[in-house]
Amino acid sequence: MSENTNKVGKRKKNRYPATDYERIFHPRTLAILGVSAEEGGVGFGTGMLKSIMAMGFEGKIFPVNPKGGNISGLEIYKRVEDIPEKVDFAIIAVAARWVPASLEACLKIGVAGAEILSSGFSELGTAEGRELEKQIQEIAARGIRVVGPNCFGIYCPASGLTMLPGPDLSRQSGPVAFLAQSGGMSIDFAHTGKWLGVRFSKMVSFGNGADLREAELLNHLARDPETKVISMYIEGIKDGDAFFREIKAAASKKPVIVFKGGLSHAGARSVASHTASMGGSRVIWQSILKQAGAIQVNDTEELAQVNLAFSLLPHRSFKSISVTGGGGAIGVTACDTAEKYGMDIPSLYPELQARIENVLPRPGSSAINPIDVANPFVGPEVLKEALLAAAQDDRIELQIIVSLLFHYKTIARMFGKPVSEVAPYRELAQAVRDVVDQTGKPVIAVLPNVKKGLDDMDITELIALTRQEYMNHGIPVFDELHDAVRAIAHMNTYYGRRKHEKR
Repeated sequence: MSENTNKVGKRKKNRYPATDYERIFHPRTLAILGVSAEEGGVGFGTGMLKSIMAMGFEGKIFPVNPKGGNISGLEIYKRVEDIPEKVDFAIIAVAARWVPASLEACLKIGVAGAEILSSGFSELGTAEGRELEKQIQEIAARGIRVVGPNCFGIYCPASGLTMLPGPDLSRQSGPVAFLAQSGGMSIDFAHTGKWLGVRFSKMVSFGNGADLREAELLNHLARDPETKVISMYIEGIKDGDAFFREIKAAASKKPVIVFKGGLSHAGARSVASHTASMGGSRVIWQSILKQAGAIQVNDTEELAQVNLAFSLLPHRSFKSISVTGGGGAIGVTACDTAEKYGMDIPSLYPELQARIENVLPRPGSSAINPIDVANPFVGPEVLKEALLAAAQDDRIELQIIVSLLFHYKTIARMFGKPVSEVAPYRELAQAVRDVVDQTGKPVIAVLPNVKKGLDDMDITELIALTRQEYMNHGIPVFDELHDAVRAIAHMNTYYGRRKHEKR
Protein backbone atom coordinates (compact mmCIF):
# COMPACT_ATOMS: atom_id res chain seq x y z
CA MET A 1 0.00 0.00 0.00
CA SER A 2 1.85 3.11 -1.24
CA GLU A 3 1.30 6.72 -0.27
CA ASN A 4 1.19 9.86 -2.43
CA THR A 5 4.59 11.37 -3.04
CA ASN A 6 6.29 13.95 -5.19
CA LYS A 7 8.56 12.52 -7.87
CA VAL A 8 11.88 13.60 -6.42
CA GLY A 9 11.05 12.08 -3.06
CA LYS A 10 11.50 15.30 -1.10
CA ARG A 11 9.09 15.98 1.73
CA LYS A 12 6.51 18.69 1.22
CA LYS A 13 3.66 19.66 3.49
CA ASN A 14 1.54 16.52 4.05
CA ARG A 15 3.65 14.62 1.50
CA TYR A 16 6.04 11.80 2.30
CA PRO A 17 8.23 9.44 0.27
CA ALA A 18 6.64 6.39 -1.33
CA THR A 19 6.35 3.75 1.36
CA ASP A 20 5.08 0.22 0.97
CA TYR A 21 3.96 -0.28 4.56
CA GLU A 22 2.43 -3.63 3.70
CA ARG A 23 5.86 -5.08 2.85
CA ILE A 24 7.36 -3.47 5.96
CA PHE A 25 4.80 -4.60 8.55
CA HIS A 26 3.65 -7.80 6.85
CA PRO A 27 6.71 -9.10 4.97
CA ARG A 28 6.61 -12.43 3.22
CA THR A 29 10.39 -12.56 2.94
CA LEU A 30 12.88 -11.34 5.51
CA ALA A 31 16.66 -10.91 5.43
CA ILE A 32 18.59 -10.78 8.69
CA LEU A 33 22.08 -9.32 8.40
CA GLY A 34 24.55 -10.09 11.16
CA VAL A 35 23.68 -13.64 12.24
CA SER A 36 26.37 -16.01 13.37
CA ALA A 37 26.72 -19.69 12.55
CA GLU A 38 28.92 -20.18 15.60
CA GLU A 39 27.44 -22.41 18.28
CA GLY A 40 26.05 -20.32 21.12
CA GLY A 41 26.11 -17.05 19.16
CA VAL A 42 24.15 -14.37 21.04
CA GLY A 43 24.53 -11.27 18.86
CA PHE A 44 21.53 -9.10 17.93
CA GLY A 45 21.23 -10.71 14.50
CA THR A 46 21.25 -14.26 15.84
CA GLY A 47 18.93 -13.26 18.66
CA MET A 48 16.44 -11.73 16.24
CA LEU A 49 16.53 -14.79 14.02
CA LYS A 50 15.72 -17.10 16.90
CA SER A 51 13.09 -14.74 18.30
CA ILE A 52 11.27 -14.41 14.99
CA MET A 53 11.34 -18.17 14.50
CA ALA A 54 9.98 -18.61 18.04
CA MET A 55 7.18 -16.15 17.22
CA GLY A 56 6.12 -18.41 14.36
CA PHE A 57 6.90 -16.08 11.47
CA GLU A 58 5.42 -17.86 8.46
CA GLY A 59 7.38 -16.19 5.69
CA LYS A 60 10.84 -17.04 4.39
CA ILE A 61 13.93 -15.99 6.35
CA PHE A 62 17.32 -15.41 4.75
CA PRO A 63 20.22 -15.07 7.24
CA VAL A 64 23.26 -13.14 5.96
CA ASN A 65 26.89 -13.25 7.10
CA PRO A 66 30.10 -13.02 4.99
CA LYS A 67 31.32 -16.27 6.57
CA GLY A 68 28.31 -18.25 5.34
CA GLY A 69 27.34 -21.52 7.01
CA ASN A 70 24.06 -22.72 8.46
CA ILE A 71 21.91 -21.79 11.44
CA SER A 72 18.70 -23.36 12.76
CA GLY A 73 18.33 -25.33 9.55
CA LEU A 74 18.71 -22.25 7.33
CA GLU A 75 21.48 -21.47 4.86
CA ILE A 76 23.43 -18.33 5.69
CA TYR A 77 24.05 -16.26 2.55
CA LYS A 78 27.40 -14.52 2.28
CA ARG A 79 25.94 -11.45 0.57
CA VAL A 80 22.52 -9.85 0.39
CA GLU A 81 22.85 -9.96 -3.37
CA ASP A 82 23.06 -13.77 -3.21
CA ILE A 83 19.54 -14.15 -1.83
CA PRO A 84 17.57 -15.94 -4.59
CA GLU A 85 14.19 -14.28 -3.96
CA LYS A 86 12.69 -10.81 -3.67
CA VAL A 87 13.14 -9.53 -0.10
CA ASP A 88 10.43 -7.40 1.51
CA PHE A 89 12.11 -6.34 4.74
CA ALA A 90 15.57 -6.49 6.30
CA ILE A 91 16.89 -6.52 9.85
CA ILE A 92 20.40 -5.06 10.05
CA ALA A 93 22.45 -5.96 13.12
CA VAL A 94 26.06 -5.41 12.07
CA ALA A 95 28.75 -3.09 13.47
CA ALA A 96 27.94 0.57 12.87
CA ARG A 97 30.73 1.07 10.32
CA TRP A 98 29.24 -1.68 8.12
CA VAL A 99 25.66 -0.42 8.28
CA PRO A 100 25.76 1.97 5.26
CA ALA A 101 27.15 -0.72 2.95
CA SER A 102 24.59 -3.23 4.25
CA LEU A 103 21.74 -0.77 3.70
CA GLU A 104 23.05 0.02 0.22
CA ALA A 105 22.99 -3.69 -0.64
CA CYS A 106 19.37 -3.94 0.55
CA LEU A 107 18.42 -0.93 -1.58
CA LYS A 108 20.12 -2.53 -4.58
CA ILE A 109 17.96 -5.68 -4.46
CA GLY A 110 14.70 -3.75 -3.93
CA VAL A 111 14.04 -4.21 -0.20
CA ALA A 112 11.09 -2.01 0.86
CA GLY A 113 12.38 -1.22 4.34
CA ALA A 114 14.97 -2.07 6.95
CA GLU A 115 15.28 -1.77 10.70
CA ILE A 116 18.76 -0.98 11.98
CA LEU A 117 19.31 -2.39 15.46
CA SER A 118 22.95 -1.32 15.58
CA SER A 119 24.02 1.62 17.76
CA GLY A 120 27.01 3.92 17.37
CA PHE A 121 25.51 6.84 15.46
CA SER A 122 24.34 10.36 16.36
CA GLU A 123 23.45 9.29 19.90
CA LEU A 124 27.22 9.16 20.61
CA GLY A 125 27.61 12.86 19.86
CA THR A 126 30.75 12.15 17.79
CA ALA A 127 31.59 13.35 14.28
CA GLU A 128 31.98 9.75 13.13
CA GLY A 129 28.56 8.77 14.50
CA ARG A 130 26.86 11.75 12.88
CA GLU A 131 28.53 11.03 9.55
CA LEU A 132 27.41 7.39 9.58
CA GLU A 133 23.83 8.46 10.31
CA LYS A 134 23.99 11.01 7.51
CA GLN A 135 24.98 8.23 5.12
CA ILE A 136 21.95 6.22 6.27
CA GLN A 137 19.70 9.19 5.52
CA GLU A 138 21.20 9.65 2.07
CA ILE A 139 20.70 5.99 1.17
CA ALA A 140 17.13 6.02 2.53
CA ALA A 141 16.30 9.06 0.38
CA ARG A 142 17.08 6.99 -2.70
CA GLY A 143 14.27 4.53 -2.12
CA ILE A 144 14.42 2.37 1.02
CA ARG A 145 12.63 3.24 4.25
CA VAL A 146 14.61 2.91 7.47
CA VAL A 147 13.54 2.33 11.09
CA GLY A 148 16.36 3.32 13.46
CA PRO A 149 19.28 3.16 13.88
CA ASN A 150 19.78 2.45 17.60
CA CYS A 151 16.36 0.84 17.99
CA PHE A 152 14.58 -2.41 18.87
CA GLY A 153 12.63 -2.50 15.60
CA ILE A 154 9.06 -3.51 14.75
CA TYR A 155 6.54 -5.72 16.53
CA CYS A 156 3.55 -6.78 14.43
CA PRO A 157 1.58 -9.71 15.91
CA ALA A 158 -0.33 -10.41 12.69
CA SER A 159 2.83 -11.05 10.68
CA GLY A 160 5.03 -12.48 13.42
CA LEU A 161 7.59 -9.67 13.37
CA THR A 162 8.96 -9.12 16.84
CA MET A 163 11.27 -6.55 18.32
CA LEU A 164 14.49 -7.17 20.18
CA PRO A 165 14.48 -9.32 22.27
CA GLY A 166 10.89 -10.56 22.07
CA PRO A 167 10.48 -14.29 21.37
CA ASP A 168 7.51 -14.57 23.76
CA LEU A 169 5.29 -11.63 22.83
CA SER A 170 1.62 -12.17 22.04
CA ARG A 171 0.58 -13.15 18.51
CA GLN A 172 -2.92 -11.86 19.21
CA SER A 173 -3.57 -8.66 17.25
CA GLY A 174 -5.55 -5.73 18.58
CA PRO A 175 -6.39 -2.07 18.01
CA VAL A 176 -3.45 -0.30 19.70
CA ALA A 177 -0.41 1.05 17.84
CA PHE A 178 2.64 2.27 19.75
CA LEU A 179 5.49 4.49 18.56
CA ALA A 180 8.57 5.07 20.69
CA GLN A 181 12.11 6.34 20.53
CA SER A 182 12.96 3.97 23.37
CA GLY A 183 13.45 0.30 22.62
CA GLY A 184 13.28 -0.61 26.29
CA MET A 185 10.01 1.26 26.71
CA SER A 186 8.59 -0.55 23.68
CA ILE A 187 9.46 -4.08 24.74
CA ASP A 188 8.28 -3.39 28.30
CA PHE A 189 4.93 -2.08 27.04
CA ALA A 190 4.58 -5.09 24.75
CA HIS A 191 5.08 -7.44 27.71
CA THR A 192 2.75 -5.41 29.93
CA GLY A 193 0.08 -5.46 27.26
CA LYS A 194 0.27 -9.24 27.10
CA TRP A 195 -0.90 -9.75 30.70
CA LEU A 196 -2.92 -6.56 31.08
CA GLY A 197 -5.08 -7.14 28.02
CA VAL A 198 -3.80 -4.47 25.63
CA ARG A 199 -3.51 -5.95 22.15
CA PHE A 200 -1.41 -4.31 19.45
CA SER A 201 -1.82 -3.75 15.73
CA LYS A 202 1.82 -2.76 15.41
CA MET A 203 4.62 -1.26 17.47
CA VAL A 204 7.63 0.69 16.18
CA SER A 205 10.76 1.47 18.18
CA PHE A 206 12.47 3.98 15.87
CA GLY A 207 15.41 5.03 18.04
CA ASN A 208 17.36 7.89 16.48
CA GLY A 209 14.75 8.19 13.73
CA ALA A 210 17.16 8.87 10.87
CA ASP A 211 14.35 8.29 8.37
CA LEU A 212 10.93 7.05 9.51
CA ARG A 213 9.94 8.75 12.74
CA GLU A 214 7.01 10.16 14.72
CA ALA A 215 5.32 12.59 12.29
CA GLU A 216 5.34 10.34 9.23
CA LEU A 217 4.35 7.26 11.22
CA LEU A 218 1.48 9.21 12.77
CA ASN A 219 0.35 10.10 9.26
CA HIS A 220 0.25 6.41 8.35
CA LEU A 221 -1.39 5.17 11.55
CA ALA A 222 -4.14 7.79 11.33
CA ARG A 223 -5.29 6.01 8.15
CA ASP A 224 -4.37 2.47 9.12
CA PRO A 225 -7.56 0.36 9.35
CA GLU A 226 -5.86 -2.07 11.75
CA THR A 227 -5.26 0.72 14.28
CA LYS A 228 -8.01 2.28 16.41
CA VAL A 229 -5.85 3.83 19.15
CA ILE A 230 -2.42 5.45 18.71
CA SER A 231 -0.02 5.73 21.62
CA MET A 232 3.45 7.22 21.77
CA TYR A 233 6.54 7.65 23.91
CA ILE A 234 8.42 10.73 22.75
CA GLU A 235 11.77 12.03 23.91
CA GLY A 236 12.22 14.75 21.28
CA ILE A 237 11.13 15.76 17.80
CA LYS A 238 13.03 17.16 14.83
CA ASP A 239 10.22 18.89 12.92
CA GLY A 240 7.82 20.59 15.31
CA ASP A 241 5.46 21.89 12.61
CA ALA A 242 5.09 18.49 10.97
CA PHE A 243 4.59 16.78 14.31
CA PHE A 244 1.86 19.20 15.41
CA ARG A 245 0.14 18.94 12.06
CA GLU A 246 0.14 15.13 12.08
CA ILE A 247 -0.78 14.58 15.71
CA LYS A 248 -3.68 17.04 15.41
CA ALA A 249 -4.90 15.31 12.26
CA ALA A 250 -4.56 11.88 13.85
CA ALA A 251 -6.34 12.92 17.07
CA SER A 252 -9.27 14.18 15.02
CA LYS A 253 -9.80 10.59 13.80
CA LYS A 254 -8.80 8.34 16.70
CA PRO A 255 -7.42 8.68 20.25
CA VAL A 256 -3.73 9.59 20.48
CA ILE A 257 -2.10 8.96 23.87
CA VAL A 258 1.31 10.50 24.56
CA PHE A 259 3.90 9.91 27.26
CA LYS A 260 6.52 12.64 26.89
CA GLY A 261 9.90 11.88 28.44
CA GLY A 262 12.60 14.39 29.29
CA LEU A 263 10.45 17.17 30.74
CA SER A 264 12.66 17.61 33.81
CA HIS A 265 16.14 19.14 33.56
CA ALA A 266 17.77 15.83 34.45
CA GLY A 267 15.46 13.99 32.05
CA ALA A 268 16.41 16.34 29.21
CA ARG A 269 20.10 15.52 29.74
CA SER A 270 19.30 11.80 29.64
CA VAL A 271 17.27 12.21 26.44
CA ALA A 272 20.17 13.92 24.67
CA SER A 273 22.48 10.99 25.41
CA HIS A 274 19.83 8.38 24.59
CA THR A 275 18.62 9.34 21.12
CA ALA A 276 20.29 12.68 20.38
CA SER A 277 16.95 14.51 20.71
CA MET A 278 15.93 17.69 22.44
CA GLY A 279 13.54 17.23 25.35
CA GLY A 280 11.65 20.53 25.56
CA SER A 281 9.64 22.53 28.07
CA ARG A 282 6.95 20.90 30.20
CA VAL A 283 4.55 23.85 29.77
CA ILE A 284 5.07 24.01 26.00
CA TRP A 285 4.50 20.30 25.56
CA GLN A 286 1.35 20.33 27.66
CA SER A 287 0.02 23.19 25.55
CA ILE A 288 0.93 21.50 22.25
CA LEU A 289 -0.73 18.22 23.16
CA LYS A 290 -3.83 19.93 24.48
CA GLN A 291 -4.20 22.02 21.32
CA ALA A 292 -3.70 18.94 19.20
CA GLY A 293 -6.43 17.06 21.06
CA ALA A 294 -4.07 14.34 22.28
CA ILE A 295 -4.16 12.71 25.72
CA GLN A 296 -1.05 13.21 27.86
CA VAL A 297 -0.09 10.61 30.47
CA ASN A 298 2.66 10.84 33.07
CA ASP A 299 4.16 7.36 33.40
CA THR A 300 4.22 3.91 31.87
CA GLU A 301 1.51 2.52 34.15
CA GLU A 302 -0.91 5.27 33.19
CA LEU A 303 0.02 4.76 29.53
CA ALA A 304 -0.95 1.08 29.71
CA GLN A 305 -4.12 1.68 31.71
CA VAL A 306 -5.44 4.40 29.41
CA ASN A 307 -4.75 2.26 26.34
CA LEU A 308 -6.67 -0.58 28.00
CA ALA A 309 -9.71 1.64 28.53
CA PHE A 310 -9.67 3.16 25.04
CA SER A 311 -9.25 -0.24 23.38
CA LEU A 312 -11.93 -2.19 25.26
CA LEU A 313 -14.64 0.32 26.20
CA PRO A 314 -17.23 1.87 23.86
CA HIS A 315 -16.03 5.01 22.09
CA ARG A 316 -17.81 7.61 24.20
CA SER A 317 -17.65 9.49 27.49
CA PHE A 318 -19.04 8.24 30.83
CA LYS A 319 -20.05 10.93 33.29
CA SER A 320 -22.29 8.96 35.69
CA ILE A 321 -21.15 5.63 37.09
CA SER A 322 -22.03 3.06 39.71
CA VAL A 323 -19.55 1.29 41.97
CA THR A 324 -20.22 -2.09 43.58
CA GLY A 325 -17.98 -3.78 46.12
CA GLY A 326 -17.49 -4.94 49.68
CA GLY A 327 -16.48 -2.43 52.33
CA GLY A 328 -17.61 1.07 53.24
CA ALA A 329 -14.18 2.54 52.63
CA ILE A 330 -14.39 1.48 48.99
CA GLY A 331 -17.52 3.56 48.61
CA VAL A 332 -16.00 6.61 50.23
CA THR A 333 -12.89 6.31 48.07
CA ALA A 334 -15.02 5.88 44.97
CA CYS A 335 -16.98 9.05 45.65
CA ASP A 336 -13.87 11.10 46.35
CA THR A 337 -12.05 9.78 43.28
CA ALA A 338 -15.01 10.25 40.96
CA GLU A 339 -15.47 13.85 42.08
CA LYS A 340 -11.76 14.54 41.59
CA TYR A 341 -12.03 13.45 37.95
CA GLY A 342 -15.32 15.16 37.20
CA MET A 343 -17.64 12.15 37.39
CA ASP A 344 -20.84 11.59 39.32
CA ILE A 345 -21.93 8.61 41.44
CA PRO A 346 -25.64 9.37 41.78
CA SER A 347 -27.89 7.76 44.37
CA LEU A 348 -29.92 5.09 42.61
CA TYR A 349 -33.67 5.46 42.19
CA PRO A 350 -35.48 4.27 45.37
CA GLU A 351 -37.19 1.35 43.62
CA LEU A 352 -33.83 0.09 42.37
CA GLN A 353 -32.31 0.43 45.82
CA ALA A 354 -35.14 -1.69 47.20
CA ARG A 355 -34.56 -4.32 44.52
CA ILE A 356 -30.86 -4.50 45.35
CA GLU A 357 -31.46 -4.57 49.10
CA ASN A 358 -33.61 -7.67 48.64
CA VAL A 359 -30.64 -9.69 47.38
CA LEU A 360 -27.82 -8.28 49.53
CA PRO A 361 -26.86 -9.85 52.87
CA ARG A 362 -27.93 -8.03 56.04
CA PRO A 363 -26.76 -6.23 58.09
CA GLY A 364 -23.98 -4.01 56.81
CA SER A 365 -24.94 -3.67 53.18
CA SER A 366 -26.09 -0.54 51.36
CA ALA A 367 -27.79 -0.15 47.98
CA ILE A 368 -27.54 3.61 47.58
CA ASN A 369 -24.53 3.87 45.18
CA PRO A 370 -21.81 3.09 45.80
CA ILE A 371 -23.32 -0.32 46.49
CA ASP A 372 -21.72 -1.87 49.57
CA VAL A 373 -22.30 -5.63 49.45
CA ALA A 374 -21.14 -5.94 53.09
CA ASN A 375 -18.50 -8.67 52.67
CA PRO A 376 -16.11 -9.96 50.01
CA PHE A 377 -17.71 -13.43 49.86
CA VAL A 378 -20.99 -12.40 48.27
CA GLY A 379 -21.57 -14.80 45.39
CA PRO A 380 -21.49 -13.98 41.67
CA GLU A 381 -25.26 -14.45 41.24
CA VAL A 382 -26.00 -11.85 43.92
CA LEU A 383 -23.49 -9.44 42.40
CA LYS A 384 -25.05 -10.03 39.00
CA GLU A 385 -28.49 -9.10 40.30
CA ALA A 386 -27.12 -5.94 41.92
CA LEU A 387 -25.39 -4.88 38.70
CA LEU A 388 -28.47 -5.64 36.60
CA ALA A 389 -30.62 -3.51 38.87
CA ALA A 390 -28.17 -0.59 38.97
CA ALA A 391 -28.01 -0.61 35.17
CA GLN A 392 -31.75 0.07 35.07
CA ASP A 393 -31.05 3.59 36.35
CA ASP A 394 -31.00 5.59 33.11
CA ARG A 395 -28.36 7.94 34.51
CA ILE A 396 -25.79 5.16 34.94
CA GLU A 397 -23.54 4.94 31.89
CA LEU A 398 -20.83 2.60 33.19
CA GLN A 399 -20.40 0.29 36.18
CA ILE A 400 -17.35 -0.65 38.23
CA ILE A 401 -17.18 -3.80 40.33
CA VAL A 402 -14.45 -4.05 42.97
CA SER A 403 -13.65 -7.61 44.09
CA LEU A 404 -11.41 -8.26 47.12
CA LEU A 405 -10.55 -11.81 46.11
CA PHE A 406 -7.49 -11.97 48.35
CA HIS A 407 -9.85 -12.57 51.30
CA TYR A 408 -10.66 -16.01 49.89
CA LYS A 409 -7.32 -17.25 51.18
CA THR A 410 -8.84 -17.37 54.66
CA ILE A 411 -11.52 -19.80 53.49
CA ALA A 412 -8.99 -21.78 51.49
CA ARG A 413 -6.89 -22.34 54.60
CA MET A 414 -9.94 -23.36 56.64
CA PHE A 415 -10.77 -26.12 54.17
CA GLY A 416 -7.21 -27.00 53.15
CA LYS A 417 -7.78 -26.19 49.50
CA PRO A 418 -5.95 -24.01 46.94
CA VAL A 419 -7.40 -20.52 46.88
CA SER A 420 -7.98 -20.79 43.12
CA GLU A 421 -10.41 -23.67 43.80
CA VAL A 422 -12.31 -21.73 46.45
CA ALA A 423 -12.68 -18.31 44.81
CA PRO A 424 -15.49 -18.36 42.19
CA TYR A 425 -13.54 -16.23 39.70
CA ARG A 426 -14.81 -17.99 36.58
CA GLU A 427 -18.42 -17.57 37.64
CA LEU A 428 -17.73 -13.94 38.54
CA ALA A 429 -16.33 -13.11 35.12
CA GLN A 430 -19.24 -14.85 33.40
CA ALA A 431 -21.75 -12.98 35.57
CA VAL A 432 -20.23 -9.64 34.64
CA ARG A 433 -20.21 -10.55 30.95
CA ASP A 434 -23.91 -11.48 31.24
CA VAL A 435 -24.64 -8.07 32.75
CA VAL A 436 -22.93 -6.29 29.86
CA ASP A 437 -24.77 -8.39 27.31
CA GLN A 438 -28.16 -7.93 28.92
CA THR A 439 -27.91 -4.21 29.69
CA GLY A 440 -25.66 -2.87 26.93
CA LYS A 441 -23.74 -0.90 29.54
CA PRO A 442 -20.01 -1.55 30.03
CA VAL A 443 -18.56 -2.87 33.28
CA ILE A 444 -14.99 -2.43 34.53
CA ALA A 445 -13.49 -4.88 37.03
CA VAL A 446 -11.07 -3.78 39.75
CA LEU A 447 -8.95 -6.41 41.53
CA PRO A 448 -6.96 -4.88 44.41
CA ASN A 449 -4.41 -7.06 46.16
CA VAL A 450 -2.82 -6.15 49.48
CA LYS A 451 -1.21 -9.57 49.91
CA LYS A 452 1.95 -9.61 47.82
CA GLY A 453 4.52 -11.33 50.03
CA LEU A 454 6.34 -14.56 49.28
CA ASP A 455 3.78 -16.49 51.31
CA ASP A 456 0.95 -15.10 49.17
CA MET A 457 2.06 -16.10 45.69
CA ASP A 458 -1.15 -18.12 45.40
CA ILE A 459 -3.10 -14.85 45.67
CA THR A 460 -0.98 -13.37 42.87
CA GLU A 461 -1.83 -16.43 40.78
CA LEU A 462 -5.54 -16.07 41.59
CA ILE A 463 -5.55 -12.43 40.50
CA ALA A 464 -3.77 -13.37 37.26
CA LEU A 465 -6.26 -16.17 36.58
CA THR A 466 -9.19 -13.85 37.27
CA ARG A 467 -7.75 -11.16 35.02
CA GLN A 468 -7.32 -13.71 32.23
CA GLU A 469 -10.90 -14.88 32.66
CA TYR A 470 -12.17 -11.31 32.45
CA MET A 471 -9.95 -10.67 29.41
CA ASN A 472 -11.45 -13.70 27.69
CA HIS A 473 -14.85 -12.06 28.17
CA GLY A 474 -13.67 -8.65 26.91
CA ILE A 475 -13.87 -6.97 30.34
CA PRO A 476 -11.07 -4.49 31.22
CA VAL A 477 -9.39 -5.08 34.58
CA PHE A 478 -7.55 -2.56 36.75
CA ASP A 479 -5.54 -3.11 39.91
CA GLU A 480 -6.89 -0.06 41.73
CA LEU A 481 -10.10 1.95 41.65
CA HIS A 482 -8.16 5.18 41.13
CA ASP A 483 -6.51 3.78 38.00
CA ALA A 484 -9.86 2.82 36.50
CA VAL A 485 -11.50 6.18 37.20
CA ARG A 486 -8.49 8.10 35.89
CA ALA A 487 -8.56 6.11 32.65
CA ILE A 488 -12.28 6.84 32.23
CA ALA A 489 -11.56 10.53 32.83
CA HIS A 490 -9.12 10.54 29.92
CA MET A 491 -11.84 9.03 27.72
CA ASN A 492 -14.25 11.70 28.90
CA THR A 493 -11.77 14.41 27.99
CA TYR A 494 -11.15 13.04 24.51
CA TYR A 495 -14.70 12.17 23.51
CA GLY A 496 -16.12 15.24 25.22
CA ARG A 497 -13.79 17.40 23.13
CA ARG A 498 -14.72 15.54 19.93
CA LYS A 499 -18.43 16.01 20.65
CA HIS A 500 -17.91 19.73 21.25
CA GLU A 501 -15.92 20.13 18.02
CA LYS A 502 -18.70 18.53 15.97
CA ARG A 503 -21.31 21.01 17.17
